[in-house]
Amino acid sequence: MKYAPALQEARLIKRYKRFLADIRLADGSETTIHCPNTGSMRNCAPDNARVWFSQSENPKRKYPYTWELVEIDERYKVGVNTGRANALVSEALHNKIIAPLAQYGKIQAEVRYGSENSRIDFLLSEHPQRPSEQCYVEVKSVTLGLENGIGAFPDAVSSRGAKHLRELMQMKADGHRAVLLYCVQHEGINRVRAAHEIDPLYASLLQQSQQAGVEIYAYRARITAQEIVLCEALPVELSGVI
Repeated sequence: MKYAPALQEARLIKRYKRFLADIRLADGSETTIHCPNTGSMRNCAPDNARVWFSQSENPKRKYPYTWELVEIDERYKVGVNTGRANALVSEALHNKIIAPLAQYGKIQAEVRYGSENSRIDFLLSEHPQRPSEQCYVEVKSVTLGLENGIGAFPDAVSSRGAKHLRELMQMKADGHRAVLLYCVQHEGINRVRAAHEIDPLYASLLQQSQQAGVEIYAYRARITAQEIVLCEALPVELSGVI
């Protein structure tokens, strides 16, 4: 996924009110941008960090700039726009990048399903060897980087994440294929686990999901100021103990 127009660089002053951030531009002026991330953004908003932002051409937007990337430890780029996760996965599915899901001929997005009024991120079908199979794929964006290359989800207590795990388990019980896919938008993460120290209920449900037959995968993005592309499978550790 290429950024068009190209991203612009600035320095972070602070994030506040969840959806806003103040930045300092190259000429020294300051402005407020939209922060498209509902999580805590733990470890993703260090003082004076390099950030990159996109610009919308929509004249009706109050804040035309959108925060896209941040640099962590003066080394790793992180995609903080969680709205990009589904687009990254969609591109990867269509380009057959995600090996366990590469054989489906039909990809549908945002399909209503389940008993808790949910929408599945992707519903896959038309598998050449299993034409009647339906595969439900839920996507979660991972940006919380911990020590030793560990990535954790969620970065705040997530009742929505727990609901989606319950829905996936039900789909599996109903005879469908169910997949949880972690979209890792952090160059410094090389393995993923549940953030049991933040949301123990989610961590417990994740283990239950795996035991119930839900497939759990993680793929990391390659990130530059010009493009972001999902490209590399990572291990998922379910024990909760590293």
